[in-house]
Amino acid sequence: MATKDAVVEVLRQVNYPGFNRDIVSFGIIQKIDATEDAVAVQIVLKTNDTAVGDQIKAETEKQLKKKFVKHSVRVTVEQQAPPQFSTQPQQPQPSFLPMIKYKVAVASGKGGVGKSTVAVNLAVALAKTGMSVGLMDADIYGPSIPMMLGVSQKPYYDGKKIYPIEKYGVQLMSLGFLVDNSEAVIWRGSLVHKAIQQLMNDVAWPELDIMLFDMPPGTGDAQLTLSQSVALDGAVIVSTPQDVALLDAVKGVKMFRKVNVPILGIVENMSYFICPHCGERTDIFSSGGARKECERLETKLLGEIPIDARIRMGGDEGVPIVAGKEDTAQTGVFMEIAGNIKAQLLEHKK
Repeated sequence: MATKDAVVEVLRQVNYPGFNRDIVSFGIIQKIDATEDAVAVQIVLKTNDTAVGDQIKAETEKQLKKKFVKHSVRVTVEQQAPPQFSTQPQQPQPSFLPMIKYKVAVASGKGGVGKSTVAVNLAVALAKTGMSVGLMDADIYGPSIPMMLGVSQKPYYDGKKIYPIEKYGVQLMSLGFLVDNSEAVIWRGSLVHKAIQQLMNDVAWPELDIMLFDMPPGTGDAQLTLSQSVALDGAVIVSTPQDVALLDAVKGVKMFRKVNVPILGIVENMSYFICPHCGERTDIFSSGGARKECERLETKLLGEIPIDARIRMGGDEGVPIVAGKEDTAQTGVFMEIAGNIKAQLLEHKK
């Protein structure tokens, strides 16, 4: 006789297409029925991509028939339209952070591309456009945003809720406030899920126009948790111009599209270097790569940010260049990217 536990163990061998995570941990198993002679599994997907549903159904049936040879096996896959950009009013959905109008992930396929630097400066830039802005440091393995914003004090806790800290017009919360920043954070699976949800649910976030989520690099637990818990209005992918970084950026684009998060565009960081003495431009990491990928992926190139020591120094000193060097060309690029993001969000919410 088949048991539900035995069926679950089989389902753990089936990965969600494009991920190294099984369909059980992905949370798409709706119902399991197991009897002496039959096994039935009901799966619910929030995607319009029928190929994903077909692949999951075929692989699930294959694994179940291999394990339960004498049982009849029935797998049903229901596909529901996910939240996406639309000109029509959308039905309200239960979600964390209902008081936040727009929710945008800032992500990268790999580390070392300056994602957190971009997230911080974009948050300050968006605040300068007149939006009320929140920034959640969801990079739980390396929460660096408190240092980049020059915040060292601990947030206030009233016994029930933690209150975000405001700096440069941005409401900030980070795991870096809650752990020893000299200790490595080594978490897996359910602990990652719990940590990110606590940053959303146990913090007294005010009503805000937009919240940026600084994601850890890659396509792992944190990204999946956020995509499952919050109806994200979009994702911004940060890359550098060289081919290896762009390959990982493409993976990030595809991951968010698989979970039906709209891609607002790609930011090419460390795009070029302008000599401060002669004004000559040098493309240290090649050039044009992000633009070509954006054309191929049919997404926007949000902006090209040059390499500049002042951007790095701003992060080290806790004064983002957008906050401290308002008349620079680099600040202008961040303001342009922020304006592009704001315009897309407003257009698609009409």
